[in-house]
Amino acid sequence: MRLLLDTHIWAWSLLEPDRLSLDVKGALAEPETELWLSPISTWEMTLLIERRRIDVDRPAAEWVGEALDRVPMREAELNHVVALRSRSIGLTHGDPADRFLAATASVYGLTLVTADQRLIEGEGYAVLANR
Repeated sequence: MRLLLDTHIWAWSLLEPDRLSLDVKGALAEPETELWLSPISTWEMTLLIERRRIDVDRPAAEWVGEALDRVPMREAELNHVVALRSRSIGLTHGDPADRFLAATASVYGLTLVTADQRLIEGEGYAVLANR
């Protein structure tokens, strides 16, 4: 399985693993699973830490860098194809970060792991719902 982690799933996996469902925990733990992360999630996580919505023990860039080293993931590059797909992906809302994540899953053939109901209900990409 090839999984693209939504930002909150990435954060929960590192800081609050009990918030992950048994299905998601199982999928993340499978040795064959490829874990992917978008630069959008790196950006979002940094913002959340800087705005003190996530509490960590060091500066945002340092913490995020160490998190990326601790749990290596493949980088789902943000490119022109993803940017164009973000405008046509089947979402009913305009949140740019969500659109980029959904488009990334679509372009790279990844399954987006999320608890966000709006993303779960989207069309044009695969989802593993954290329920």
